[in-house]
This record gives sequence, structure tokens and C-alpha cells, in this order.
Amino acid sequence: MLFFDPPNLIETTLFSSVPDHFRKPKGTMSNSVGVGKKKESRDCFLEGPSFDRAGNLYVVDIPFGRIFKISPAGAWSLACEYDGEPNGLKIHKDGRIFVADRKHGLMVLDAPSGKIETLIEGASKERFKGLNDLVFASNGDLYFTDQGQTGLHDPSGRVFRYSADGKLDCLIDTVPSPNGIVMSPKEKALYVAVTRANAIWVMPFDEDDKVSKAGIFVQLPSAGPDGLAMDEKGNLAVAHPGTGLVWLYDRRGAPVCQITSCKGSMTVNMAYGVNGGADNKTLYILESRSGSILTAQMPVAGKPMYSHQ
Repeated sequence: MLFFDPPNLIETTLFSSVPDHFRKPKGTMSNSVGVGKKKESRDCFLEGPSFDRAGNLYVVDIPFGRIFKISPAGAWSLACEYDGEPNGLKIHKDGRIFVADRKHGLMVLDAPSGKIETLIEGASKERFKGLNDLVFASNGDLYFTDQGQTGLHDPSGRVFRYSADGKLDCLIDTVPSPNGIVMSPKEKALYVAVTRANAIWVMPFDEDDKVSKAGIFVQLPSAGPDGLAMDEKGNLAVAHPGTGLVWLYDRRGAPVCQITSCKGSMTVNMAYGVNGGADNKTLYILESRSGSILTAQMPVAGKPMYSHQ
């Protein structure tokens, strides 16, 4: 499905899929996953990919409150299962796993014990609308999106910063459905997928480290964007669910290439593999309708949240 004649087309290959013994009988989930206006019962729905320093890939299973660990060889194990709706996941440099949970807020998983606890339920004595995705800055500050049911009818989605010293700040509260989030290579701006507006917003920081002059970076056709990934040169990968595509835009917002799914159309999120492929150039893409993880060989290495040396 091509919207234009792209200068480059990158094919994907299948890395791994949810094993049969981890798939739930359809219809047993407590929270059906909605796609547009339709809700579908699934045996899993993967999101939130993030690598630890050993090269293990962690993903969440939203409707069943599960977190999986996948080895570099593709072996699956259950890291945690709890009564929640995990949506985003990122790993701190100290090994703690932070989870954006739509039901409980910002949570932290201790991987060795499998114990997960809520760190923050909300801001200003109220609960979050429904957290979606998150990213760490190199200094340990955590940025995350609070999407809930916001959209063009209710553009009150928020982006928060939880600083390394424990301070929570709302950076913007006028976003119609904030979703995926990444930082620019020099960490001078945030890029946020604004799903219901079919756009990627760029949010520069001013001299006081506050969001200033937020604007549209790119406008997408058809369905809205989901997860994001940044490479070292400032090229932005954008998951486009429903189309089976991941777009790669350069720092000017010009499309560089399309990455096509070899498995299905629900391409929701991705992460550059720390130990996957040469020089961190392997992009791992979640195709959630089939419960699959795809890989694509990219021209530029992904931007790490922390140094892996």
C-alpha cells in the first residue's frame, strides 16, 4: 500500500512471534483493544518495545496485563503478569523497567523479582487520563504521554516530565491524543505522535527547559501515527497502524523511505536493537494483529537513550 513513489522501500523479515502457549483464547480478555471504531478480541496485543543492555527485548501485552522478555535468539519468557493495561515500556540505565499503564499510571517493574508497583497515579491530586508511551533523556529525566480518550473533540491530552530528582511537570495539556514520544538527537525538542490529528508534533524547549512554540513536524495520510523511533542523524521512524507501514522522515520532515510489513497491517511501535544487527541498525517492529516482531535493516543506527559502552 503506497501513498507515493518512495525513493527507497525497505522490506521486513519475521524475527519472532508470540508462542502458542502464551496466546490467550480469544474473547477471554477483560479489555478489548480498539482499532478505530471497531473493537476486536485478540489472543494478544503487543506494544512498548524496549531493549535492555544484554540485548533482551521487552514488550507489553495490553489486554492481558503481561510483560514479556525475548532473548536475542527469540526465546520468550513471561517477566510479569498483573491486573493492569501496560501500553509503553522503557528501561532505565540502572535496570529498572518503567511502564506507562493506562489503568494505574506510571509503574516500575523489578525484572529479577517480577514485582511491579505504581510510582505515580496522577498529577495534582487527580489520576492520569491514561498513559501511553515514554522515553528517557540521557540525564535520567522521563517524558511520557497521557492520552486517555482525548482527540479532536477533546484536545486535552498531556505530556509530562518526571525529572531524575523526582519532580513532575506538565509540559503541555492541549494535545488531541498524544501517543508515541521521542527526543531529538541533541535533546533540544520532543517529537510526539498525535494520533487523532494524523500528525507528528515537534515541541522545542526554551531557555527555561519548558515546551515552546509547539508545531506540526509532518502530517500523515489516512490513519494516525503510533510509536516513534529516532536515529543518530535525526531521522524519525513513525509506525502507521492500519497501513502496514513504518515511515522514515529526515530532520526536515521529508519522507526518506517506507518500511513494509511482511506479516500484517497493524504496525504499532518499534525500537532499534541494541545487539541486533551491525552498529545498532536493526529496527524491531511490532505487528500487533498477528503478535509478531519484524526486523528491518536501516541505513543509520538508532539513537540510544543511554550510552551502551
